[in-house]
This record gives sequence, structure tokens and C-alpha cells, in this order.
Amino acid sequence: MATTKITAKTTAKTRARPRKPKPPVPKAWKLRLYVAGQTPKSARAFANLTVLCEKHLKGAYRIEVIDLLEHPEMARGNQIIAIPTLEIKLPHQVQKIIGDLSNTDRVLVGLALQPVE
Repeated sequence: MATTKITAKTTAKTRARPRKPKPPVPKAWKLRLYVAGQTPKSARAFANLTVLCEKHLKGAYRIEVIDLLEHPEMARGNQIIAIPTLEIKLPHQVQKIIGDLSNTDRVLVGLALQPVE
């Protein structure tokens, strides 16, 4: 009985392309929410952020709320031009999202938890 030996050749067409590495996910997300007093919009932003974090980050986050009425120097130093503003410190950049954070998809993209479509 004759046997044949099968060999596989790798060509440029069949080689797997290297994937772009995903950005590293921080162990604990550092989120800073800038507000000006206890306005309804500020309260809504904090509530929306808390719900979103509990759903998608499962307790691996820390929210720091900065009231610019008490610490106005923080606005200039951190280039805050509107409130409420969420500042997200990612490993290699800082992302800012302005508004009451009701647009969940936009916030998830800012947190790098959802790809940009």
C-alpha cells in the first residue's frame, strides 16, 4: 500500500495578520466628575455614572467628585470649560466627556469599553 505525505506550506496569503493589541484595562478606573454645586444636572450625571459603573465595571472604579464652587482653581488647572464634566484617566491618555452622561454609548466609548462604530 502506498502512502502519501502531506506537507503544509505557508504563503503570504494564509499567514495570520498580527492583531492590534487592545489597550490595557486598568485594575481600578479613576473617574473624576466635575460639578458646580448640587444642581439637578450634576445629580443626574452622578447617578448616571454610578449606574453605568456598577453595570460595566463591577466595583473596579473610584469616582472622585470635584465641586468647582468649593475648588475653582481645579477648573483652570484641569482645563474644565463646561460642567458637569467626566474626566477618565486611561493608561496613556485623559478622556473628557461633557454633559449629564445620559448617552451610555458615548460614555462606554470614552471608557474604552465599547468600540467606535
